[in-house]
Amino acid sequence: MGGLKTTLLMASLGALFIFIGGAFGGQSGIIIAFLFAVVMNGVSYWFSDKIVLRMHKAVEVGPDHPLARITRRLTTKANMPMPKVYAIPSDSPNAFATGRDPHHAAVAATDGLMRMLPESELEGVIAHELAHIKHRDILISSVAATLAAAILAVVRMAQFASFFGGGRDDNRGGNPLALIGTIILAPIAAMLIQATISRAREFEADRGGAEIAGTPMGLANALRKIDVAAKQIPLTSNPAASHMYIVKPFMGGLGNLFSTHPPTEERIKRLIG
Repeated sequence: MGGLKTTLLMASLGALFIFIGGAFGGQSGIIIAFLFAVVMNGVSYWFSDKIVLRMHKAVEVGPDHPLARITRRLTTKANMPMPKVYAIPSDSPNAFATGRDPHHAAVAATDGLMRMLPESELEGVIAHELAHIKHRDILISSVAATLAAAILAVVRMAQFASFFGGGRDDNRGGNPLALIGTIILAPIAAMLIQATISRAREFEADRGGAEIAGTPMGLANALRKIDVAAKQIPLTSNPAASHMYIVKPFMGGLGNLFSTHPPTEERIKRLIG
């Protein structure tokens, strides 16, 4: 059910992208929008792991590191390739997975997370991240984020064109109110769809992580602790990477409607009933 929901949402995001391109540029607008998406998706697909790990100053750990030992034990149990394992020098407790597919993946956790959680709960967190890798959620999230960013870029170009009196609607006597409405509402719709995709994948990763770990309790207990501690010690990084983490690492935002993560209480409720 989660996979079907994600597919429908991705199709909606793609359709919105094509609609915006067509509304502001006709057939040529759709082609430009499509090519723009292909380029951005290609860069994201091949290089997002290296970019995000460098952005967080992540350091690869050796095979004897506790994080690596836990990851190896879980990947063996789940019959998955062993990803690279990284530690992030931050006191804020959090973790994420990245990479284009299970054979080119990485798991990263902060020093604060490793200090805060006992091994059983850390195991639940790593299992959650491995479920993201197994479901190829990194690619799905990257494509969704790219399409949303591309929609915003097309709308910004339309704003620029309308400011100088150009644009398709001027030549065809289009309704200026419709143009303004589209400029305002299209980015909001894209953000809503992207956030909904991200929340759906988090629920699926929670479920898959509990299966990999063999119990939901470690992850449920970890989520409760991380949610409290992350608010006290927010992660200092690029908010654009917020969707990658197991718990939203930044304060503020526009509420649950646009949140990349479901409410932690709801996640725990679904895990343990």
